[in-house]
Amino acid sequence: MKIGIIGATGRQGRLILEEAHARGHEVTAIIRNPAKLADKQITIMERDIFDVQVEDLRGFDVIVDAFNASAGMEEEHVTSLQSLIDELEHLPETRLIVVGGAGSLYADPGKTIRVMETANFPEAYKPTATNMAKALNILKESTVNWTYLSPSAFFDPNGNRTGKYAEGADTLLLNSEGESYISYADYSIALVDEIERKRHLRQRYTVVGERQ
Repeated sequence: MKIGIIGATGRQGRLILEEAHARGHEVTAIIRNPAKLADKQITIMERDIFDVQVEDLRGFDVIVDAFNASAGMEEEHVTSLQSLIDELEHLPETRLIVVGGAGSLYADPGKTIRVMETANFPEAYKPTATNMAKALNILKESTVNWTYLSPSAFFDPNGNRTGKYAEGADTLLLNSEGESYISYADYSIALVDEIERKRHLRQRYTVVGERQ
């Protein structure tokens, strides 16, 4: 498939790019600074996420949004996604898969409280979680063919690649040790699996993994 990855030089975007490329997909890195991309064999589209236009996106089977807003600019999780939606609504054949957050997942089976509303949720992460939740709601109201993948509460950039994960819907998952955990590497596997299998069209879902 032809896959465009926005934010492909970020920590998560880079692993998604590597996973998709390793599986033989035709991958384009949609990035602001081409110098940050180490693999010079990857096709590059030099764009800021806010400058991406419908003609830039035409012809892709999937666009992966791995954009991460800077501290103090968390509202860009909302505005950047809205900008993408405005363009992709003209391309109903193109899927949008968003690297989401865990804060909007429910913390209990009864779905009465979200993770970001729990007593122990770090105050420093609330601006990001709140804006990512707003962005998810905007996505749900759009006509785009979307998928939103939420990680576990502990999203580990340094964790191992195990090749295994379990899926859930809107409620935080726990692994065999009672921990809500997923490594960046296993999350990337799950996301590229979703690109290939198309099991969560117009849905938000989540994944959990094991430490190894």
